[in-house]
Order: sequence, then structure tokens, then C-alpha cells
Amino acid sequence: MQKAWLYEEHGPKEVLKLEDIPIPSPKANQLLIRVHAAALNPFDVKLRWNLVACLDLPVVPGCDMAGVVVAKGGEVLKFDVGDEVYGSIHDFSAQDGLKWLGTLAEFIVVEEDLVATKPRNLSFEEAASLPLAIQTAIEGFRVADFRQGQSVFVVGGAGGVGTLVVQLAKHVYKASKVAATTSTKKVEFVKSLGADYVVDYTKIRYEEVVEKYDLVYDTIGDSRESCVVAKESAPVIDITWPPSNARARHSGLTVSGEILEKIRPCLENGKVKAVIDPKGPFPVWDVIRAFGYLETGRARGKIVISSFPFSWKNSSVGGFCNTVEDGGCPNKK
Repeated sequence: MQKAWLYEEHGPKEVLKLEDIPIPSPKANQLLIRVHAAALNPFDVKLRWNLVACLDLPVVPGCDMAGVVVAKGGEVLKFDVGDEVYGSIHDFSAQDGLKWLGTLAEFIVVEEDLVATKPRNLSFEEAASLPLAIQTAIEGFRVADFRQGQSVFVVGGAGGVGTLVVQLAKHVYKASKVAATTSTKKVEFVKSLGADYVVDYTKIRYEEVVEKYDLVYDTIGDSRESCVVAKESAPVIDITWPPSNARARHSGLTVSGEILEKIRPCLENGKVKAVIDPKGPFPVWDVIRAFGYLETGRARGKIVISSFPFSWKNSSVGGFCNTVEDGGCPNKK
């Protein structure tokens, strides 16, 4: 058995409880991963409220994780036991791609093509903060057909996706100018990510922004208002669903280990950095408080859950070796 956070009814964060559940067995194309860190996403909140998808209860929340492979199915070719990997475990493009067993558990299973090798310079916490957010950010640039030398206006430059959009625009896609919105206390922080111009939304309205941009990338769902800073025929990307502006295009989301592998050089050379909210990482036993903070909408970067595992540092769980010294090797008979 293993420990996991789960809910058996939809509702506020208080429906979450810590329970014992079975350790899953990987299918032929799956990895069994010992979770070292996980990240929270707004999707997890919407799923808990039954707003975005229908899954049979109980549900263990969590999309993003970083951990170590402890077992694998017979068709797995890319990874071996002991490999450090990270990724988002849900395939949002597949009809049955959502899993009831999310990443707020000691062990999870995931298809090998959804994960990638953890960047060698990143901690498990840093790696866990990235998968869903960075793939969302990349998808938006792809949908917008963004080109080097164009300008971009990022709405919500200090958020989980926004921090990555700013960095990707400046250091990977080579935007000619990167502007971003944030609150007063975060202006200097967003500048440090690479923004050339930061709009303090508590003091400046969209209508007061004089310059027009080749892309408006809205990460908070404000495209009905933010579209005014776009050039006449420029794309407006809104990562929320449905977009608040009929003109806006939804970024969509393709989850793939291949995408994570392609961006790995930019993570390992420091062009793009993981941003974890300074209040975290939250210990795994403090998940309810972490969700409460996520739901305030005030986080800077990502909210990460760490201090995995719950209790198996020096014990054997479900027939598996669970210490670093053991290498996470399965003790199957």
C-alpha cells in the first residue's frame, strides 16, 4: 500500500484526505514512478469541483511530477529502472487520457511517451514545477505561429505559465520586445525574467498602453480586455477555456515527452529557469494549505509539493526497495 491525497466527493479543498491506496502495476507501455515532487495546477482545482472533466471517484489530484523509475512495462524502450524523469501524466488530447491516480501519491504510473529525462541541473522540485506550464507556454507560441523578431505582450507575467512565456519569448523565440503585466510588488521580478517593459496593472489600464504588439499572450483569461494592445491582425492567445474574447485563440495543450526533451538544452544551459513560489515548496502533509494558496491567484511561479515520500525512507513498500541506496529497484519475486 501507499499514501495518497484523494477526494471522494467534489467540492472545496477540505474534501481532500490522506488515505492508503494500492500501488499500481505498470501496463506494457507504462513506467511505475516513485514521486519525489509534484506541482499543483488550476486544472486540479477545476477537476476537484467537477468543472472540466468527469472522472469516477475517488480521484488523486495532480498532473505534474518528478521522480525515479522503479519498474516498467515490457514494451518500454526509452527508460530503465533508476532513471530520473519528469512530466505531466495526463494526455489531455486522448479520450481516456485522464487518470484517477494523480501525482499527489508516493507511486504513479504513466505512459513512457509522456515523460522525459529530468534535466541534470534541476532539483526534483524544480523539474516538477515545469511540465504542464512549459508545454502550455510552448503550445501558445506554436498556435500563434510566432516568429523571431516579433513583439509579445504577456498578461500575467508572474504566474506559473507567465513566468515561462516571458523567458521563452526573450531567450528562446528571440522576441524583439517582451512586455508583461504584474502587480507592483512583482515588477522587478518580472523584469529579471527578461521583460523589457512591465505594466503594473494596479496603476495602468490596457487602454493606456500606447504600443501595439505582434502577439498578446494572455495567461489569466482576460483577453476580452487585453486584446486592445494587439496590432490589428495580430493573434491573441488565451490559455483559459473558454477564452473571454471571441477573437482569442485557445492555446490548447499537447503533452509529450518529446516536447520536454526538445526544451531540455534551454533548461540545462540556464536560458529558461524554473520558478517556484517563495512560500514553497510545501511539504506533502500540507497539501490542503498549498491548494488554498493556489486558489488565491497570488502565487509567483509554481506551487510545488515536496518532502516525498510520506514514510518509506527506510522501509519496503509493496515489494519495492524505497531508499536512494537501493536505487529504487523492484524486489519482485
